[in-house]
Amino acid sequence: MLNRLRRWFCPDLGIDLGTANTLVAVHGAGIVVDEPSVVALERGKRQILGRGAAVGRLARQMLGRTPDSITAVRPLKDGVITDFELCEEMLQYFIRKALRQSTGLRPRVVIAVPGGITPVEKRAVFNSAERAGAGRIYLIQESKAASIGAGLPISEPLASMVCDIGGGTTEVAILSLGDIVVSKSIRVAGDEMDEAIVESMRKRFSLRIGTQTAEQIKMQIGSAYPLEEELTMEVRGLDTISGIPRRATVTSEEIREALRKPIESILESVKHVIEQCDPELVADLSDTGMVLTGGGALLRRLDLLMREQLGIPVRVAEDPLTTVARGTAICLEHLDHWRHSLDSETSDV
Repeated sequence: MLNRLRRWFCPDLGIDLGTANTLVAVHGAGIVVDEPSVVALERGKRQILGRGAAVGRLARQMLGRTPDSITAVRPLKDGVITDFELCEEMLQYFIRKALRQSTGLRPRVVIAVPGGITPVEKRAVFNSAERAGAGRIYLIQESKAASIGAGLPISEPLASMVCDIGGGTTEVAILSLGDIVVSKSIRVAGDEMDEAIVESMRKRFSLRIGTQTAEQIKMQIGSAYPLEEELTMEVRGLDTISGIPRRATVTSEEIREALRKPIESILESVKHVIEQCDPELVADLSDTGMVLTGGGALLRRLDLLMREQLGIPVRVAEDPLTTVARGTAICLEHLDHWRHSLDSETSDV
């Protein structure tokens, strides 16, 4: 009864603290915040523009377009906090936005983090969340949260495999009986794909583009496997030879070639996890297969390529961008069941 009363006054929060985007789910209300992990600052100062409101979408619009007096910053890189102060302010803004009204109580929070982070990086997440206004804080590995959010039967004595391709990290894991059996976290994901496209445009077309343009190219014509009808796109950038703006027509085959290396790295990590697993669980995978989550799962025909390379069924989760956040929300609903498998520290509520 006390828990219900407490939740009514101050709902629990599930947070997917991502390199590219931060999502916040409120217990009983679903995902209420889905914004880029970006803040805009006055150059030379540690003050967020707009009285602390230049966070998320507003700040992302400024990336690569700011005058000398303004700088847009990402407080996270490769899934870990690189600027503690800005991350605290960003989290504080998102928590306030999610709760909408302040009751003086601190919410219980479940935060999804990469599986490969160090104890020092975990401590940074705890400290940043606490200073941002969280009460009792729990950390869950992104791969486990993604599995729960995708509805996989991870509590059963059966292999469930997930590959979560985010902005900064790719998390691959096989789960059984409610816990991770084998996992691997690599710092190759969506951002690495964008950088590969930027580099390819520079080498192939002598055209300099930004990472946001590269992301648009990836979304519009990017693919991991040959398409039935190949696509083209006109790209604008700076000619590295003449130093003037220029346009170039890019094909989906050229972008596929640019993405080959990061996709191969992801495939290698998946193969490594399968090789490390017990034969009985590997046998299960021929039936259960693997689920792709995260923004990288939206790359055209990535599931077909993985199916061909791995020889197991591969499918994309429903709404893969929100799978991890949904998983944290489910953990909150059944906190007594999952509490033992979450990282936590004593914190004043």
